[in-house]
Amino acid sequence: MTKRQGKKQRQHPHPPAQRAPERADTVLHVGGASPYDVVVGRDLSARLPALLGEGVERVAVLYAGTLGALADPVVDALVEHYDVLALGLPDGERAKTAPVAADCWEALGEAGFTRSDAVVTLGGGAITDLGGFVAASWLRGVRVVHVPTTLLAMVDAAVGGKTGINTGAGKNLVGAFHEPAGVLCDLALLESLPREELVAGLGEVVKCGFIADPRILEIVESTDPEALTADSPELRELVERAIRVKIDVVVDDLRETGGVDGHPGREVLNYGHTLAHAIERTSDYAVRHGEAVAIGCVYVAELAARAGSLAPALVERHRTALTRVGLPTTYDAASFDDLHAAMKVDKKARGSQLRFVVLDDLATPRILAGPSEDDLRAAYEAIGGQA
Repeated sequence: MTKRQGKKQRQHPHPPAQRAPERADTVLHVGGASPYDVVVGRDLSARLPALLGEGVERVAVLYAGTLGALADPVVDALVEHYDVLALGLPDGERAKTAPVAADCWEALGEAGFTRSDAVVTLGGGAITDLGGFVAASWLRGVRVVHVPTTLLAMVDAAVGGKTGINTGAGKNLVGAFHEPAGVLCDLALLESLPREELVAGLGEVVKCGFIADPRILEIVESTDPEALTADSPELRELVERAIRVKIDVVVDDLRETGGVDGHPGREVLNYGHTLAHAIERTSDYAVRHGEAVAIGCVYVAELAARAGSLAPALVERHRTALTRVGLPTTYDAASFDDLHAAMKVDKKARGSQLRFVVLDDLATPRILAGPSEDDLRAAYEAIGGQA
């Protein structure tokens, strides 16, 4: 972990570049007991102080160390108003460990952070999860604002208040619910994102199309995949729609206690995730989360077909939509037995019974509890896996 400290009244090293007029920022409101705004737009750093609110003196910026100069506009926007402690962290899932969290706690303690101070996260989903957990646990909860720098983090980790770290037993098994004070989805940050990372983020976006908003699928199926770039109106619409799906779900079921009238509630967001998390763990996180989710979505579609609830045409639509944007839909790098064992410690399991979110039709999700091992194996074989 690297530290940078800044004091108030630091000046910007360069004047802001002149840009052509941009589309106005979109503000998506998250209601509930702790309401906040998710802002989608470009060059949003100046909005940070308003989201942090009154009374903050110190801000810790927890950022992915690989971001380099991309972190500077955020630090510069904050250092004019606050005493800033910038902590460079490992990238990816290597950040989501108890030792890294403990290092952050020690740094906050040494800097004298109080309950009225705040955390800003800057990075992908792993940094967002880790930083949110640090904020949730420091003094039993301080304010946090998320500035996601990947598509995956914008549509998934930054919204909804779930935080967590991994253990040797599995992914996200230690965590807390801690809603942010705000989220800034700055699309300009996606311009330097490697193409494969942008594509991986589309796994969570397409998932939202299947579980809640079929218009997402229509956009994906009618748009040249190469046109889905950081500055395209199509990608912006996909981002905003996916965030709206998540907002609608988490407002009704923040703590994943269950929905009403047979709806799975917040668990619906875990569509494809039971196998996805098992793939990530058994591959030592070599498979990107969005890629694993894409594979997991096809898997649960095959599982639902074997349970008699999903038509073959919709199973095939999973494959075609995900393949179109460049995501994987097959997997054979682990045995079923190894993946089955990993799935059994998934946090959605109840006792020895596995639970999967499946579809009866587009945007018609439900919980499938305790499917037979024969169906689980057959579904894995259908995506190219080996028994």
